[in-house]
Amino acid sequence: MIDVGGVGYEVEAPMSTFFTLSQQSGEVTLLTQMVVRDDAILLYGFAEEAERRLFRELIKVSGVGAKLALTVLSGMNVADFVATIEADDAARLTGLPGVGKKTAARLLVEMRDKLSGTDIAPTLNASPAQDGGGPVTGGASADARHALVALGYKPAEADRLLRGLDTETNDSEALIREALKRAVR
Repeated sequence: MIDVGGVGYEVEAPMSTFFTLSQQSGEVTLLTQMVVRDDAILLYGFAEEAERRLFRELIKVSGVGAKLALTVLSGMNVADFVATIEADDAARLTGLPGVGKKTAARLLVEMRDKLSGTDIAPTLNASPAQDGGGPVTGGASADARHALVALGYKPAEADRLLRGLDTETNDSEALIREALKRAVR
């Protein structure tokens, strides 16, 4: 139950969110997703945007409802889930409560395509040893990354183009220009 301006809302959340919120005191921010069903309007809460994005993608999979999506997020974090999908590890998925062989197979097939086109976990399929650095984070480099994604580059490709550039600069336009020059080479 959360209190928003004196109104209480019942919000369901994965265990990771409960753990994160239990570490904080005072007022907290909770990212929510509303799910409307024939018999109910439900709120689901998340401590991180990546969890909410993954939840949204999971509930689009045939046979996976909000409850099962919440169970998946309670059983493994976003990075582990993405790694499991990329490794095609059905056994790990069937270890989660409520996920049988058919559901695991469906998750592997449908989520592989969905994860490749999103920035839920943008750089997990690119190892730092291969391309010279970790994910692009913060300031002008984050702005440049968002601009490249808006131009149609996949998040991992945008990160690859920005790696090795002088990301300490506060000039996102210069970073975008340099990344686009790299793209045409």
